[in-house]
Amino acid sequence: MTRISPRAHAELAERNAALPPGDDERFIGYALMGLPFASGHYLAFRRFPASSVGPAYAAVWLFRPQDGWTIYADAPPFLSCARYFGAAVSATHLTEVTARWEGPFKLTVGVPGVVRWDLEFKETRTTATLTTLAHLMPGGWWRWPTVLAAMGRFMGPALQAGKLRLAGTTPNGQTFQARPLCVWQVKTSQATIDGGSAGMPHPLPKQAHLADFWLPQRGLFVADMTVRFPSTAPPAETHRAGVQAGRR
Repeated sequence: MTRISPRAHAELAERNAALPPGDDERFIGYALMGLPFASGHYLAFRRFPASSVGPAYAAVWLFRPQDGWTIYADAPPFLSCARYFGAAVSATHLTEVTARWEGPFKLTVGVPGVVRWDLEFKETRTTATLTTLAHLMPGGWWRWPTVLAAMGRFMGPALQAGKLRLAGTTPNGQTFQARPLCVWQVKTSQATIDGGSAGMPHPLPKQAHLADFWLPQRGLFVADMTVRFPSTAPPAETHRAGVQAGRR
Protein backbone atom coordinates (compact mmCIF):
# COMPACT_ATOMS: atom_id res chain seq x y z
CA MET A 1 0.00 0.00 0.00
CA THR A 2 1.14 3.57 -0.66
CA ARG A 3 2.12 5.39 2.49
CA ILE A 4 1.49 9.09 2.95
CA SER A 5 3.00 11.25 5.67
CA PRO A 6 1.55 11.88 9.15
CA ARG A 7 0.81 15.48 8.14
CA ALA A 8 -1.09 14.33 5.04
CA HIS A 9 -3.18 11.97 7.15
CA ALA A 10 -3.92 14.78 9.60
CA GLU A 11 -4.91 17.16 6.79
CA LEU A 12 -7.22 14.52 5.31
CA ALA A 13 -8.85 14.08 8.69
CA GLU A 14 -9.36 17.82 9.07
CA ARG A 15 -11.08 18.00 5.67
CA ASN A 16 -12.96 14.72 5.50
CA ALA A 17 -13.39 13.15 8.94
CA ALA A 18 -16.70 11.30 9.03
CA LEU A 19 -17.99 9.30 11.96
CA PRO A 20 -18.80 5.63 11.42
CA PRO A 21 -22.43 4.63 11.95
CA GLY A 22 -23.61 3.65 15.42
CA ASP A 23 -25.49 4.69 18.52
CA ASP A 24 -22.45 4.71 20.81
CA GLU A 25 -20.20 7.71 21.46
CA ARG A 26 -17.64 7.97 18.64
CA PHE A 27 -14.59 10.08 17.79
CA ILE A 28 -12.30 10.06 14.78
CA GLY A 29 -8.94 11.75 14.29
CA TYR A 30 -5.26 11.43 15.16
CA ALA A 31 -3.09 11.48 18.27
CA LEU A 32 0.31 11.32 19.83
CA MET A 33 -0.57 8.46 22.15
CA GLY A 34 1.99 9.60 24.68
CA LEU A 35 5.66 10.24 25.41
CA PRO A 36 7.54 10.00 28.74
CA PHE A 37 10.49 12.24 29.60
CA ALA A 38 13.58 11.93 31.78
CA SER A 39 12.19 14.58 34.15
CA GLY A 40 9.29 12.26 35.01
CA HIS A 41 6.80 14.34 33.01
CA TYR A 42 4.50 12.71 30.48
CA LEU A 43 2.73 14.31 27.51
CA ALA A 44 -0.02 13.11 25.18
CA PHE A 45 -1.99 14.86 22.43
CA ARG A 46 -5.44 14.21 20.95
CA ARG A 47 -7.12 15.83 17.95
CA PHE A 48 -10.63 14.74 16.95
CA PRO A 49 -12.07 16.69 13.98
CA ALA A 50 -15.33 14.73 14.34
CA SER A 51 -17.21 13.77 17.52
CA SER A 52 -20.67 12.37 18.14
CA VAL A 53 -21.03 14.22 21.46
CA GLY A 54 -19.94 17.76 20.56
CA PRO A 55 -17.62 19.95 18.48
CA ALA A 56 -14.20 19.06 17.14
CA TYR A 57 -11.52 19.50 19.77
CA ALA A 58 -7.84 19.13 20.64
CA ALA A 59 -6.40 18.17 24.02
CA VAL A 60 -3.04 17.85 25.73
CA TRP A 61 -2.61 15.50 28.67
CA LEU A 62 0.21 16.47 31.03
CA PHE A 63 1.54 14.47 33.96
CA ARG A 64 3.64 16.40 36.47
CA PRO A 65 5.54 14.20 38.93
CA GLN A 66 4.44 16.28 41.92
CA ASP A 67 0.90 17.14 40.84
CA GLY A 68 -0.47 14.24 38.80
CA TRP A 69 -2.48 14.56 35.59
CA THR A 70 -3.97 17.68 34.05
CA ILE A 71 -6.02 17.76 30.85
CA TYR A 72 -5.94 20.93 28.74
CA ALA A 73 -8.62 21.03 26.03
CA ASP A 74 -10.30 23.58 23.78
CA ALA A 75 -13.76 22.08 24.44
CA PRO A 76 -15.56 21.76 27.79
CA PRO A 77 -14.67 18.71 29.92
CA PHE A 78 -18.05 17.03 29.42
CA LEU A 79 -17.49 17.16 25.62
CA SER A 80 -13.82 16.16 25.53
CA CYS A 81 -11.33 13.76 27.14
CA ALA A 82 -12.36 14.49 30.73
CA ARG A 83 -15.78 13.01 29.91
CA TYR A 84 -14.02 9.64 30.15
CA PHE A 85 -10.83 10.27 32.14
CA GLY A 86 -11.79 13.11 34.51
CA ALA A 87 -12.03 10.86 37.58
CA ALA A 88 -8.27 10.12 37.34
CA VAL A 89 -6.92 13.65 36.82
CA SER A 90 -6.10 16.43 39.26
CA ALA A 91 -7.45 19.27 37.11
CA THR A 92 -8.92 20.15 33.73
CA HIS A 93 -8.55 23.47 31.92
CA LEU A 94 -10.56 24.92 29.05
CA THR A 95 -7.90 26.68 26.99
CA GLU A 96 -6.36 27.07 23.56
CA VAL A 97 -4.48 24.02 22.25
CA THR A 98 -2.36 24.53 19.13
CA ALA A 99 -0.98 22.02 16.62
CA ARG A 100 1.22 23.26 13.79
CA TRP A 101 2.85 21.04 11.17
CA GLU A 102 6.40 22.17 10.35
CA GLY A 103 6.90 19.49 7.70
CA PRO A 104 5.54 16.12 6.59
CA PHE A 105 6.92 14.44 9.70
CA LYS A 106 7.27 17.38 12.12
CA LEU A 107 4.60 18.66 14.51
CA THR A 108 4.64 21.34 17.21
CA VAL A 109 1.95 21.14 19.90
CA GLY A 110 1.31 23.90 22.42
CA VAL A 111 -0.73 25.10 25.36
CA PRO A 112 -0.04 28.84 25.77
CA GLY A 113 2.02 29.53 28.88
CA VAL A 114 2.26 25.85 29.78
CA VAL A 115 3.64 23.55 27.05
CA ARG A 116 5.65 23.78 23.86
CA TRP A 117 6.27 20.34 22.41
CA ASP A 118 8.30 19.70 19.25
CA LEU A 119 8.01 16.28 17.62
CA GLU A 120 9.52 14.49 14.64
CA PHE A 121 8.14 11.13 13.49
CA LYS A 122 9.60 8.26 11.51
CA GLU A 123 8.41 5.09 9.86
CA THR A 124 10.07 1.83 10.88
CA ARG A 125 9.71 -1.68 9.54
CA THR A 126 7.53 -2.50 12.56
CA THR A 127 5.21 0.49 12.23
CA ALA A 128 4.84 -0.11 8.48
CA THR A 129 3.97 -3.78 9.08
CA LEU A 130 1.42 -2.96 11.78
CA THR A 131 -0.19 -0.34 9.54
CA THR A 132 -0.49 -2.83 6.69
CA LEU A 133 -1.98 -5.49 8.97
CA ALA A 134 -4.47 -3.00 10.44
CA HIS A 135 -5.77 -2.12 6.98
CA LEU A 136 -6.11 -5.80 6.06
CA MET A 137 -8.29 -6.61 9.06
CA PRO A 138 -12.04 -6.90 8.38
CA GLY A 139 -13.88 -3.92 9.82
CA GLY A 140 -16.07 -6.02 12.08
CA TRP A 141 -13.07 -7.46 13.89
CA TRP A 142 -12.37 -4.06 15.46
CA ARG A 143 -15.56 -4.45 17.54
CA TRP A 144 -14.57 -7.81 19.06
CA PRO A 145 -13.01 -7.38 22.56
CA THR A 146 -11.05 -10.63 22.25
CA VAL A 147 -9.45 -9.49 18.99
CA LEU A 148 -8.61 -6.06 20.41
CA ALA A 149 -7.11 -7.64 23.52
CA ALA A 150 -4.88 -9.87 21.39
CA MET A 151 -3.83 -6.92 19.23
CA GLY A 152 -2.88 -4.87 22.26
CA ARG A 153 -0.80 -7.72 23.69
CA PHE A 154 1.02 -8.03 20.36
CA MET A 155 1.51 -4.32 19.61
CA GLY A 156 3.08 -3.36 22.94
CA PRO A 157 6.13 -5.66 22.72
CA ALA A 158 6.39 -5.26 18.92
CA LEU A 159 6.71 -1.49 19.31
CA GLN A 160 8.82 -1.78 22.49
CA ALA A 161 6.23 0.46 24.13
CA GLY A 162 5.35 -1.57 27.21
CA LYS A 163 1.79 -2.71 27.85
CA LEU A 164 -0.89 -1.50 25.43
CA ARG A 165 -4.64 -2.05 25.41
CA LEU A 166 -7.08 -1.22 22.62
CA ALA A 167 -10.17 -2.01 24.72
CA GLY A 168 -11.11 -1.78 28.37
CA THR A 169 -12.67 0.51 30.96
CA THR A 170 -11.95 4.21 31.52
CA PRO A 171 -11.58 5.88 34.95
CA ASN A 172 -15.11 7.31 34.59
CA GLY A 173 -16.56 3.86 34.07
CA GLN A 174 -17.21 3.71 30.31
CA THR A 175 -15.82 0.98 28.08
CA PHE A 176 -13.60 2.02 25.17
CA GLN A 177 -12.53 0.48 21.86
CA ALA A 178 -9.74 2.05 19.77
CA ARG A 179 -9.01 1.44 16.08
CA PRO A 180 -5.68 3.03 15.03
CA LEU A 181 -5.09 2.22 11.35
CA CYS A 182 -1.75 4.02 10.90
CA VAL A 183 1.18 4.28 13.29
CA TRP A 184 4.59 5.98 13.35
CA GLN A 185 7.31 6.19 15.96
CA VAL A 186 8.64 9.41 17.49
CA LYS A 187 12.16 10.02 16.15
CA THR A 188 13.06 13.09 18.21
CA SER A 189 11.22 15.30 20.68
CA GLN A 190 11.84 18.29 22.93
CA ALA A 191 9.36 19.80 25.35
CA THR A 192 9.25 22.87 27.53
CA ILE A 193 6.82 22.51 30.43
CA ASP A 194 6.04 25.38 32.82
CA GLY A 195 9.11 27.22 31.51
CA GLY A 196 11.60 24.38 32.00
CA SER A 197 12.96 21.57 29.86
CA ALA A 198 11.38 18.14 30.26
CA GLY A 199 14.68 16.52 29.29
CA MET A 200 15.14 13.73 26.80
CA PRO A 201 12.43 11.19 26.01
CA HIS A 202 12.87 8.33 28.45
CA PRO A 203 10.65 5.52 29.78
CA LEU A 204 9.10 6.10 33.19
CA PRO A 205 10.30 3.84 36.03
CA LYS A 206 6.72 2.54 36.22
CA GLN A 207 4.47 2.63 33.16
CA ALA A 208 1.57 5.05 33.50
CA HIS A 209 -2.05 4.03 33.02
CA LEU A 210 -5.50 5.47 33.62
CA ALA A 211 -7.69 2.49 34.54
CA ASP A 212 -7.36 0.09 31.56
CA PHE A 213 -5.81 2.71 29.26
CA TRP A 214 -2.03 2.20 29.31
CA LEU A 215 0.21 5.00 28.07
CA PRO A 216 3.14 3.84 25.91
CA GLN A 217 6.70 3.93 27.18
CA ARG A 218 7.90 5.31 23.85
CA GLY A 219 6.40 7.93 21.56
CA LEU A 220 3.77 6.69 19.09
CA PHE A 221 1.75 8.79 16.64
CA VAL A 222 -1.45 7.26 15.24
CA ALA A 223 -3.80 8.44 12.49
CA ASP A 224 -7.02 7.23 10.89
CA MET A 225 -8.05 6.49 14.46
CA THR A 226 -11.60 5.77 15.58
CA VAL A 227 -12.44 5.58 19.27
CA ARG A 228 -15.77 4.21 20.46
CA PHE A 229 -17.33 4.19 23.90
CA PRO A 230 -19.99 1.45 23.77
CA SER A 231 -21.23 2.19 27.31
CA THR A 232 -22.15 5.68 28.52
CA ALA A 233 -20.76 7.34 31.63
CA PRO A 234 -22.46 7.08 35.01
CA PRO A 235 -24.04 10.55 35.56
CA ALA A 236 -22.07 11.21 38.74
CA GLU A 237 -18.72 10.63 37.03
CA THR A 238 -19.57 12.80 34.03
CA HIS A 239 -20.60 15.57 36.40
CA ARG A 240 -17.38 15.20 38.34
CA ALA A 241 -15.32 15.90 35.21
CA GLY A 242 -17.30 19.08 34.64
CA VAL A 243 -16.88 20.32 38.21
CA GLN A 244 -13.09 20.07 37.87
CA ALA A 245 -13.06 22.39 34.88
CA GLY A 246 -11.15 25.64 35.04
CA ARG A 247 -9.98 28.22 32.56
CA ARG A 248 -6.32 28.98 32.01
